[in-house]
Amino acid sequence: MKTASIILAAGQGTRMRSRLPKVLHPILGRPMVLYALEAARAASDCPPILVVGHGAEAVRAAVEAADGNALFALQEQQLGTGHAVMSARAAVPEDADLVLVTCGDMPLLRAETLQRLVSRHQESGGVITMTTVVGDVPRGFGRILRGSDGSVRAIIEEADATPEQLALREYNVSAYCFQAGWLWEHLEKIQLSAKKEYYLTDLVGMAAAEGRRVQSLVLQDRLEALGINTRVDLADAEAAMRRRVNEGWMLAGVTLVDPATTTIEPDVQIGQDTVILPNTALRGKTVIGEDCLIGPNTTLLHTRVGSQTTICDSVAEYASVGSQVSIGPFCHLRKGAVLADRVHMGNFGEVKSSYLGENVKMGHFSYIGDAVIGANVNIGAGTITCNYDGVNKNATEIGENSFIGSDTMLVAPLKIGKNAKTGAGSVVTRDVPDNTLVYGVPARERKEQSGQ
Repeated sequence: MKTASIILAAGQGTRMRSRLPKVLHPILGRPMVLYALEAARAASDCPPILVVGHGAEAVRAAVEAADGNALFALQEQQLGTGHAVMSARAAVPEDADLVLVTCGDMPLLRAETLQRLVSRHQESGGVITMTTVVGDVPRGFGRILRGSDGSVRAIIEEADATPEQLALREYNVSAYCFQAGWLWEHLEKIQLSAKKEYYLTDLVGMAAAEGRRVQSLVLQDRLEALGINTRVDLADAEAAMRRRVNEGWMLAGVTLVDPATTTIEPDVQIGQDTVILPNTALRGKTVIGEDCLIGPNTTLLHTRVGSQTTICDSVAEYASVGSQVSIGPFCHLRKGAVLADRVHMGNFGEVKSSYLGENVKMGHFSYIGDAVIGANVNIGAGTITCNYDGVNKNATEIGENSFIGSDTMLVAPLKIGKNAKTGAGSVVTRDVPDNTLVYGVPARERKEQSGQ
């Protein structure tokens, strides 16, 4: 059977009190709707159809930028969930046998759960299979009414429920699998509610009244049913997703010393036996090798790290770090920083748009920008590349095996040769040949043989 999927993401989300469409609020750095798209894609046979309305262009742009593999249907007027599904009908393939319907504001609903929902529906031979959850998690969900034989008879929306119905503890999770032909035939029969909306949930009562089979899949993990209506819900979902991701990495062989203060975004990759210390955030597409020690108080964004590397109390953004490197504490790698293997970067150092070759030692309180530094160079404490002249960024090049004395100012554009040295406190304004010592303000040359 061919399964199509529809994701409802047209609502305004007024309780979020935000100018940002609700489904674009991030969970672990990713718009929440992307989780719903990812789960639906895994459970269906064709690209999911996202129903957009409020902030439609912003939602479309965000999805296309981050995901790209989705179709869009516009619900021009937000007239309820039944109307939203009808808005997507034209985008559903004609040969689809089943239609999976989920919500864009439920990021914790797993792909595996939706796959089980589709399988349960295929086995049942009914017209609707739905997800429910049992417990004290109302959050505005409709209540499940069952008959004396235990079969699902109807869903009562919370706003329309009697006090007795509100006391029921089984809730509708708003993820359904429908027999496609039956769905399209009955959507048009939904009556307008007192709230002037067409409820998709009314289809359950219609099916029961016809004597058709309505199956339910009760979620074992109640957190999957966590829908987001307010920023309180958003924080709850963020915490739950963080626990889920962290537990996955710990089971995969990564040590998290304090998972409660560790944030690992979904696209991060971490090697075996790496240790993550407290208050560390690994964001974007960061990749970390094996046997590293990261943290505490460290943030890595879109950064690649080799194996056996230590990064302590530091920040790296769009950087690349080799193996057996030591960084920190209190260092900053900015965009374009590349540290080769076995580099040491002391405390309060900063590197931007620069390459540091193998075995470079960079002393504390130093800044390296727009530079290429050869292997085995020693950069003394307080060294600064003066790379900006007020108009342009200028490059500095330092040859291998050179020694840069403490408090050296390297005024770019500048080229320092191999095996060269600068004296402490020098201001270097001219190129330095190989095997040369310069010192003073401005720095002057003194010929010196390599190794002397």
